[in-house]
Amino acid sequence: MNLRYKFFFFAFALIFLHPSFAQEGINRGGSLTGNLELNANFFQRDSLIGAANTPQYDRQLFGGESWLNLNYSNWGFDMGIRFDFFNNSNIINPQGSFNGQGVGRWYIKKDAGKLGIAAGYLYDQIGSGIIYRAFEERPLAIDNALFGGKLTYDIAPDWEIKGFVGKQKQQFNLYDSVIKGAAIEGFIAPDSSKLTLAPGFGVVNRTLDDATMNLLAADIRTYYNVDSTFVFEPKYNVFAFSLYNTLTFGRFSWYVEGAYKTEEALAREQESTLPEGISFSNGDGTAIYTSLSYAQKGLGITAEFKRNENFVFRTRPQEQLNRGLVNFLPPMTRVNTYRLTARYNAATQFMGEQAYQFDISYSPIRKLLLNFNYSSIDDLNNNLLYREYFGEITYKYKRKWQLIAGLQIQNYNQEIYEFKPGVPIVETLTPYAEFLYKFDRKKSLRIEAQMMNVNEKVINNEPVKSDYGDWIFALAEFSIAPHWTFTISDMFNLNPGKNSPIDSNGKKLSIHYPRFDIFYTNKTNRFSLSYVKQVEGVVCTGGICRLEPAFSGVKMTVTSSF
Repeated sequence: MNLRYKFFFFAFALIFLHPSFAQEGINRGGSLTGNLELNANFFQRDSLIGAANTPQYDRQLFGGESWLNLNYSNWGFDMGIRFDFFNNSNIINPQGSFNGQGVGRWYIKKDAGKLGIAAGYLYDQIGSGIIYRAFEERPLAIDNALFGGKLTYDIAPDWEIKGFVGKQKQQFNLYDSVIKGAAIEGFIAPDSSKLTLAPGFGVVNRTLDDATMNLLAADIRTYYNVDSTFVFEPKYNVFAFSLYNTLTFGRFSWYVEGAYKTEEALAREQESTLPEGISFSNGDGTAIYTSLSYAQKGLGITAEFKRNENFVFRTRPQEQLNRGLVNFLPPMTRVNTYRLTARYNAATQFMGEQAYQFDISYSPIRKLLLNFNYSSIDDLNNNLLYREYFGEITYKYKRKWQLIAGLQIQNYNQEIYEFKPGVPIVETLTPYAEFLYKFDRKKSLRIEAQMMNVNEKVINNEPVKSDYGDWIFALAEFSIAPHWTFTISDMFNLNPGKNSPIDSNGKKLSIHYPRFDIFYTNKTNRFSLSYVKQVEGVVCTGGICRLEPAFSGVKMTVTSSF
């Protein structure tokens, strides 16, 4: 058994069996909670939509993941353990197959007066996460918990200092680089004033291991014959600093954070301007993020701005995509939930972007809600990355029915976000509507209708729709509370585009992507069974995205809390 697992089980046994806990007066009534999440995928090959040529479609036919989490609290301790299982899973690499099982996380926490002690796999962040964020996001296969220790101390009322050290998790292993950091945060509320302040300052250091440094140095030494101006000495240590504050005054709230990262090797994946043959450049990084909001009855306004340059921070420079991330940059686009409005998403560009977003929600009467959003993202040379104009109206008639209608306009740089060289900016116009009708207290029907129109470009003197072309989507959902929900939907490629599949005669095909779902809920248990055909697309959470391939087959999920 791995040494860290032995330590964990030993610690659990020590806590439960130590004689001091049997003494009179010690609380022996602990609290045990937990949850289970299980995904099972049955793959049905469909080469026409691109659901083929992976191990799952070609021979395995099945893949899945599950996580069982247990938490226990007693005697002033909080502790937990999570078991992870991956069987022919494509969640980590959509084109591959991953198998593994074991303890994915464990932790122990204890408060000793003003001192807080924690050890194990820890999730935490400094400020908004710009210099450090250890978190889990299962749909994106992200689990970058810090395996190590953390101390917190209340140095004064409303003021806390914390420090941590450890290594970042890599599935069932650890990266070898060492990460450590510290932060101080507080809260200031002057007497007889509507003004409050919540300032903070943090610093994080990453030290490369010798094996990583040797590989990095060997790569950089090959640059001598390319351009001597790009030759540099890689550094073992990089430091990131962040200063942040939340100011509230009456109905206003203003958050601002500025960060700086010292020089380190930056990977070519994010540095497209490097000459051919060079994998790394050297540079420091800066980032600033601010958000100003105003709220009163019936009205909410938020404005955000972000600019970052060379602010990718990884546990080792050679990692790419979502692997080995130490930090998190706040996204600058709204979270879209409808199938077509969420088709194109703007992934955060760590190496450089400048962006702003405005959001207004207004409710003149209780029955009516208006929402408007505008977001704009450019690179540091003012080249367009993403634009979105969004408007939505919600009208509720008593408790009988509800109508939602909206319009989204997008400009999406597919070349940058999906690594597709030479393709034009995708421009979309997407109207949508949703109608919810309640027959009685238990039965309801919800209907969605969406349509996406995309721009054309001329190829060989012929106009061709961008990407997959135009789409139409419809959904009907019938619910019987509190247990059953049934949905049926179809996404149809109305006018095929450049990337749409073709038949044997070279004709572009209009394809249906149907989906059928059955959901059953009983108290804290939820089961689902779905037949799915899904087009290739981008899946995002909080500005962190990954390209998800087409899917054809059956999905089953189980979630339970206890």
